[in-house]
Amino acid sequence: MKIAFFSDCYLDLTGGIVSSINAQKAALEKDGHTVYVFSTGYSKTDQELKKLAEKNIFQVPSCKWFFRGLTPVSRRPKIIEKWLLKNHPEIKDFNIYYIHYESGCSIAGLRLGQKLHIPTVQVMHGREDMGEANIVPYGFRTLVATLLNWFHSWYLPHPIKIHRDNYLVSTIAKAKMWTLMVNHANAADLVLTPSAHFRDKLLHYGVKKEIKVFPNGYADQNYPKNPPLKTFAPGDTLKMIWHSRVSGEKRILPFLKSLTQVDGKYHLAVYGNGPDFKKAKRYSKKRHLNVKFYGNVKFDKLKDAIAESHLDILVSYNFDTFGMTLIEAEAYGVPVFFCDKDMREIVPAGSYIMSKDPSPSAMAAALNSLIKNPDQISKMSEVMLSHRDEILISKRIKILEETFNSLSNNS
Repeated sequence: MKIAFFSDCYLDLTGGIVSSINAQKAALEKDGHTVYVFSTGYSKTDQELKKLAEKNIFQVPSCKWFFRGLTPVSRRPKIIEKWLLKNHPEIKDFNIYYIHYESGCSIAGLRLGQKLHIPTVQVMHGREDMGEANIVPYGFRTLVATLLNWFHSWYLPHPIKIHRDNYLVSTIAKAKMWTLMVNHANAADLVLTPSAHFRDKLLHYGVKKEIKVFPNGYADQNYPKNPPLKTFAPGDTLKMIWHSRVSGEKRILPFLKSLTQVDGKYHLAVYGNGPDFKKAKRYSKKRHLNVKFYGNVKFDKLKDAIAESHLDILVSYNFDTFGMTLIEAEAYGVPVFFCDKDMREIVPAGSYIMSKDPSPSAMAAALNSLIKNPDQISKMSEVMLSHRDEILISKRIKILEETFNSLSNNS
């Protein structure tokens, strides 16, 4: 099959969506499929673009100066559509358009699929309502959400309007973002989500298209061989790792605040970047926390850091729909720590600790309990190691291939 990925979150970025696309692309190509990736990105030389093209990765027209957080922003969808048809006429002969995210490049993929009668599969990765709330300053959230909603509705119709309620949509800004998300999903022929709990939320707010749960998988080429059982002895330093975006929605600052209440030896290694990077670094230095910030690093270095850890940290709350870092930890048999009960769906029971609530004091209490009961690390690690083969993308990709084949044959 010929499969085209469209994503506004891929080039020049790190994170769960990037890891997911890389793993799926490699697995599909290994099975003999032709896979293109179209994505926004920052300015590049001709030589850099040529190297990407050798891997069938292509940067669509993108804004040179304007960006969202640290994320590149595409030009208008109509410009991308014209560019695709002019520079990649072969796109008309593809079997599936596989869409990730809900901005300009992704909109262009959906619209082009509709025009060319090529089946479209939309992956709903995340809670854009919460992302907007954490990235945009308080006084501007409604305005920004309204403008994003308006821009999106220029290109894809919005017959469904979401209003404030007592469930997830507590503000006008969140209502606007849910309106965008739901109508974007309904523009595709089929919707995928990485978790059942997010599927249920999308159905609740009005997604009418079929939604299938397709969990993210771990790339086979990065899969470690025979990682050892993690052990933690009384008096040892609890080695923790953070390898998520350093930002408000990931709640780096509340976690750092919890460390001020930890009784016992610990060390936190922070990998990744984001809008709260400098703020988190200043906070840690001012309070003399045993935290080291590494920024963005190559994945080989990150893998080594995960392997050397006792505990992997993901403390977002009511935001993550999957938590790619959790299965990255599972691949190495590393126990995980989270606050959000929805994350229990992602890793096996007995492999994690969870705080009673997302507050710094509750997180500190969970860590203090672990330090006082160090044998829990080896017990959780044993569970992770016994289940880790289940997360391989090669074992999950057949579900995606069957989905693509069914859509292509019925188109």
